[in-house]
Amino acid sequence: MTGLSLLQNRNFFGLLTANTVLGSAMPILIILGGLAGLMLAPNTALATLPASVQTLAGLVCAAPISLLMGRLGRKLGFFLGGALAILGAVLGAYALMAASFVLLCLAHFMLGIALASYQYFRFAAAEVVEAAWQPVAISLMLTSGLVAAFLGPQVFIAAKDAYAGIPLLGAYLAIAALSVAGVVPLVFVRIPKTSPPLEKGTSSRHLAWSALRRPEVRGAILAGALAQGVMVFLMVPTPIAMIGCGFDEAIAGDVIRWHVVAMFAPSFFTGFLIKRFGAIRIVLLGFAMLIASACIAASGIASQHFYLSLILLGTGWNFGFIGATSMLAACVTIPEKPAVQGLNDTLIALSSTVFAFLAGAIIAVYSWPILAGIGLAIVLLGLAGLLVTGRIQRRAGAN
Repeated sequence: MTGLSLLQNRNFFGLLTANTVLGSAMPILIILGGLAGLMLAPNTALATLPASVQTLAGLVCAAPISLLMGRLGRKLGFFLGGALAILGAVLGAYALMAASFVLLCLAHFMLGIALASYQYFRFAAAEVVEAAWQPVAISLMLTSGLVAAFLGPQVFIAAKDAYAGIPLLGAYLAIAALSVAGVVPLVFVRIPKTSPPLEKGTSSRHLAWSALRRPEVRGAILAGALAQGVMVFLMVPTPIAMIGCGFDEAIAGDVIRWHVVAMFAPSFFTGFLIKRFGAIRIVLLGFAMLIASACIAASGIASQHFYLSLILLGTGWNFGFIGATSMLAACVTIPEKPAVQGLNDTLIALSSTVFAFLAGAIIAVYSWPILAGIGLAIVLLGLAGLLVTGRIQRRAGAN
């Protein structure tokens, strides 16, 4: 198989198209989560609550979605995610009309479930290609976010004031329209069901805990959760921090745009780098970029600090997250996939939720540089833990 034949794979191309359109809602929600919350929240400390609730939904639903896909197929799970995105977006629009902060949080909870289901596109991509090309398939699947990086903020700018008197309402309806269009390519996709029925007396929980005894599984999960958590910690409060520093919504949106570009543009070559140098080295390179991002963010509040910090943050996340996903895909057995992948994404969502809530509380009380300094300490502690896990893995391999 070559890179060209990979793109000619009908199932892979269908998944890539669906993920591209459905994923375009993500950068819109990054902006909406804080700004819509700021409009309706009873106090500014709760402004990031819709975004935090959104990540909480991923925490609650990641494992059930994975187990559902393992039992009934990934395709049904993706259709369910698209349907919830449509309903959540419509409810979000109604929440703005009714000026209901509670309904807004409920809408973002539904949208969070949808985004959680979309996370499994990367695993589905690995299941429709040859084993040797799995890192490349996973990496290329995340290139869909590059289109989303440009399309999403542009849709937000065009639609946010479409309804006079109710700012941001049009952006929610635009998410509903994107979700309708995104499920169409899935009709033509065939994804093999790779998970056989569990043996008698074996539960999904038993498989997950058994896999966690292996240091390579623990290392992959820790790397993915840490990369995601640090990225959320610095990304979620960025629009609010920039507005607090005197920048307008357009500049904040542009910073988020280039952050999302940096998250996904490297995916064109990350998979090939993993094939060449190995996943662990790429993960460590990603964490070096996360450290640099936090250092730059802590050093000032000029526009160039925000731009450069968020670009490095996105690139570091890309290397760390894709590397961790490739590590996990390579070290679990077929029966373990639904349980372990569900546990992995649950812990990633837990990391996102904790760091999103923590970031909201910190930015409401302290300055952006202080938040960045805390982010730097988190990265360094997590990296130390990852290096210890890697040392245990090497010792286990030697034995």
